[in-house]
This record gives sequence, structure tokens and C-alpha cells, in this order.
Amino acid sequence: RTGSALHTRSAALERPASVLPLRLRQAAMSKWVEEELEPGLRVSYGLKAVLNSTQSKFQTVDVVDLAPFGRALLIDGLMQSSQVDEFVYHESLVHPAMLMHTRPTTVYIGGGGEGSTAREVLRHASVERCVMVDIDPDVVRFCRDHLTENAAAFADPRLDLRIDDARAVLEKSPDVKYDVIIMDLDDPLEGG
Repeated sequence: RTGSALHTRSAALERPASVLPLRLRQAAMSKWVEEELEPGLRVSYGLKAVLNSTQSKFQTVDVVDLAPFGRALLIDGLMQSSQVDEFVYHESLVHPAMLMHTRPTTVYIGGGGEGSTAREVLRHASVERCVMVDIDPDVVRFCRDHLTENAAAFADPRLDLRIDDARAVLEKSPDVKYDVIIMDLDDPLEGG
């Protein structure tokens, strides 16, 4: 993905427009969020409402209501997941690896601040401990507060949530063994 652009017209918001970042005010006014997938290819999503936004040290995070996808998570203006179909990605990411192991008890998730990967891992009764390491505390807090479908995962006592660099945590503890390691990270983008 190479980026997104937001355009202008008019829409009713659940929050005062002055509280929103400029790009979301523009998207709300146009009723469209536009994402450039590659040079020459863009997709537009109908914007019903901006539900919440935050700016972390690393990225901009938004939860919006999109037609026809429902509540969606955008990071730096790029679609990460939507209420209607996020299960396709997260189930495909988690369950093949979990089912290949005879009895996974300890699982490591690199990234996954949204909570959906942890939700799917914790569906497996054999899991005794799921370590999830995400670098951005604001994304984790924001998703825990605004993506209610993952509330049970964040509240599960088997989840060991750490705010740190996922790779560094693995490198710092080479003697710690995990039955399954899942990396749920943003796609690397040219220029950051």
C-alpha cells in the first residue's frame, strides 16, 4: 500500500469536527476515505462516521464506520481491518499454525495490538500463556477501548501483554521457548 488521500464535501459526525485531524475532517466532509493501493489503483470507502482518533508516537490511529464494512481500524489512513471481514485474515493467520502443533501451550504474538490475533489464539483451550508484544502502547489502549469484539481477549488472564519491540524481546530471551510464534505486523512501507 502506498498511502491514502481524503477529499472534501459534508457529513454528520459523532464528534465535533474541530477535534478531528485535518485529513479526517476532509474525509468526513467528502463522505469518502480513499486509499492508494499502488500507483494507478485507488479504492474508496463510503464514510458513515468517524468514531474515534488518536495520534501515537509512531502512527495515527482511527476507528471509523464505513459502508458497507462497518467499524474499521485505519492506521496512518490505511485500512487494517473491518468488522465485517477481519475474521478472514485473523483466522487464516492463527489457526493453521495452531492446528499443526499437537498441543500448543505457549504462544508468542509479535505485534497484534488490535487484539484480534490474541482473540483467535485464546480460542484454543490448550493455550496456557499467550505473550503479545506490540511496540505502540497507544494503539493497544485505543483498540482495547474501541474494538469491543476483542474485549474478552484483552481481559483473558492467559494474555501476557507487553509493550516493547517484538523482535528485541525474542532476541533478549533466546532460552524462552514458544510452541507457536505468530507475527501480526503492519506491511513495511517505503519511507516509513
